[in-house]
Amino acid sequence: MSIEQLAETAQAMVARGKGIIAIDESTATIAKRFAGVGVENTEESRRAYREMLLTTPKLGDYISGAILYDETIRQATKVGVPFTKVMMQNGVIPGIKVDKGTQPLAGFQGELVTEGLDGLRDRLKEYYGLGARFAKWRAVINIGEDIPSGTCIEANSHALARYAALCQEQGLVPMVEPEVLMDGDHDIGTCYEVTEVVLRSLFDALYQQNVMLEGTILKASMVVSGKDSDEQASVEEVAESTLMCLKTAVPAILPGIVFLSGGQSDEDATAHLDAMNRMGPNPWPLSFSYGRAMQSAALKIWAQDTAANVAKAQAVVYERAKDNGLAALGQWVRGRA
Repeated sequence: MSIEQLAETAQAMVARGKGIIAIDESTATIAKRFAGVGVENTEESRRAYREMLLTTPKLGDYISGAILYDETIRQATKVGVPFTKVMMQNGVIPGIKVDKGTQPLAGFQGELVTEGLDGLRDRLKEYYGLGARFAKWRAVINIGEDIPSGTCIEANSHALARYAALCQEQGLVPMVEPEVLMDGDHDIGTCYEVTEVVLRSLFDALYQQNVMLEGTILKASMVVSGKDSDEQASVEEVAESTLMCLKTAVPAILPGIVFLSGGQSDEDATAHLDAMNRMGPNPWPLSFSYGRAMQSAALKIWAQDTAANVAKAQAVVYERAKDNGLAALGQWVRGRA
């Protein structure tokens, strides 16, 4: 695939007023979500839940793409239509999570590195054949006493860059996700400093690996106070700090930035995105790639009766997509009817 085609896909992923829904939870992670609402974790229950999400009427009004898990990209609706076909018919670009998760970084207590580069070229080729047009790889950066170390940041940036280069080789737009976790009691200033260093390291690594930024999407964490901090930053402080950090470290040629919710409440994730777009114009489109902040309310409704409550749950999915789509334009109204 040419850089022009990669760039076209990347631009479609951040189309005006649209964002990404992340439904790429591993089997172990979705087991925890299901356990919280009393749903048995079976392949069929996972398939049915994801069918509910992906067949939401008019989902493509506000959703440009969906990140799937390996199991999900191979599944179909109850009448046998592959999920990827349903998505493309509704204007939703199929994406795929390709990392193998985090492992302890040897020699660096409390720090993690994401694995999954071995065999990645062949897996990407298969995913492209299954209909994927973009991929995602998540790195995890913890803030704590004397961490993150430069070694941890460098190791994760290198892995993200190698993954991105392999994606583009196989015709997939890489979504690079260096998540700075909210866990901890640090203040927003510490989060800013760490996020800036991480982003600078990432884009240096992408440059070193000849990754074409025109065909790359950044999935960023917002600059926020640690969740255990006594001083929680306001919506305006989060928006201002996040924008300043991004403008300092992210090249303007990037087609767009989508944010992860990272444990924020549904409303906070929407409010922060809306505030940033109200402060524009910005060098890039700023949109969303939310998982829990898109799904949590709908999951609770669906779990009450997985057969009868599909339409009710889908209505909630659509409303969450609409709220975040409006926030991506800076037009969200809190508590709108």
